[in-house]
Amino acid sequence: MSENGHVVEIENVTRRFGSKTALEDVTLRVPRGGVFGLVGENGAGKTTLIKHVLGLFKAKTGRVRVFGMDPVRDPAGVLVKIGYLSEDRDLPDWMRVGELMRYTQAFYPDWDEAYAEELRETFRLDARDKIKNLSRGQRAQAGLLAALAHRPDLLLLDEPSSGLDPVVRRDILGAIIRTVADEGRTVLFSSHLLEEVERVSDVAAMIHEGRIVLCAPLDEIKARHRRLTLRFEEPQTPALPGLRGLLSSTGEGRDWTVVCDGDLDELRQGAASLGGRVVEEEAMTFEEIFVARVKGQCP
Repeated sequence: MSENGHVVEIENVTRRFGSKTALEDVTLRVPRGGVFGLVGENGAGKTTLIKHVLGLFKAKTGRVRVFGMDPVRDPAGVLVKIGYLSEDRDLPDWMRVGELMRYTQAFYPDWDEAYAEELRETFRLDARDKIKNLSRGQRAQAGLLAALAHRPDLLLLDEPSSGLDPVVRRDILGAIIRTVADEGRTVLFSSHLLEEVERVSDVAAMIHEGRIVLCAPLDEIKARHRRLTLRFEEPQTPALPGLRGLLSSTGEGRDWTVVCDGDLDELRQGAASLGGRVVEEEAMTFEEIFVARVKGQCP
């Protein structure tokens, strides 16, 4: 653990693959305890960032620390504290569920056999079934069992709900994530499904084209962003004049709809200074905020 209580610290990390920039000067800190959601479109850089946390990629610039350690130089010290479920759920097809449990147990001295069995029963997995015969949802559940049963300090989930039915998705993102977080451990999960992130996250970061565009407690993010309908005394043409915290705007003439980031009273004062008034204001969903942030358009 770092001195300031962060489980993960990523500072000024850039990663390129040939001419493609996957991460651009990324700085990100994941606090201990709770659920940290990392959201972005497919290809935004989420998996590349997670692979740096796991020590699978070495930072070319900047630094990565997990529990205060370099995951590349000390993989054993870091990985023993991490549970990981990849989007691919790359489990050995030839094994049976029970064999997977025994095999994984050998790597973790803190493996909890009773908890592993409880998870197996919760997911209704038959210990005799071969991995290759499991459905997509069952494979995800088996992978999650292997990731959780040693009660890791950090649970990493990379697109855990991809392609899963609502029941399995609920199991993963509801009871399991919440249980780990409530026990004082930490969950870091990436997803392009913003509704899921909004439902379970305490802190959220938005990544777009390899850059972190916003990172804050989710409640703070939602409180700061508003959709406002403004009416001006005089037509505003050809475009709305500058407004502090403005992310996007649509409209013409005297009536405009804007998405802004900032204190509501300050936004009202800013509109008044331009000869306008707020005639309607709405809270926004996390997905709408994300669209405004990365697309520059009013949802």
